[in-house]
Amino acid sequence: MTLNPDISPAPGADAATLAALLYPELRRAARGVRAGVRAGQTLQTTALINEAYLKLVRGQAWQNRAHFLAAAAMAMRQVLIDAARERLALKRGGGVAPLSLDELDAGSQPAAAESDVRVVAVGEALQQLAALSPRLAQVVECRYYAGYTEAETAEALGVTERTVRRDWIKARAWLYQTLQDA
Repeated sequence: MTLNPDISPAPGADAATLAALLYPELRRAARGVRAGVRAGQTLQTTALINEAYLKLVRGQAWQNRAHFLAAAAMAMRQVLIDAARERLALKRGGGVAPLSLDELDAGSQPAAAESDVRVVAVGEALQQLAALSPRLAQVVECRYYAGYTEAETAEALGVTERTVRRDWIKARAWLYQTLQDA
């Protein structure tokens, strides 16, 4: 996805206007987010976009297209983490999916529960990273959750591609270490 320079809404445009103009880009980002989550994800692409949109509507006017897309990446991350937490909630079985008798005999671990635990763990680690370095967390949101390229991330965050590349390496190393320790 290249941030289309032909689409340049007026500064201060509302979320409804930007979502209508940028829907193909939001859809591609949502597909990328869902692909990264894998098993156990029941949220469809359109539902993810709609949930993220509801979070974005509550916000103020957007400075430009890049500002909106960066916020959309953050909203998608929040929606996925919230959905994973809900599935892991005790009142819903604590993340344990029902097993068939065949699975019980084989002693298999439900993939959905493992995926949800991983989504929540990455989300919590990302919150810790945001407390240390907000820009590193934004790079992860754009690259991992929205599936942006280095160029798209650089445009969304207003930094150079080289900065994004360095930040992406630092953030992945930090997250890897944090998740290994957990």
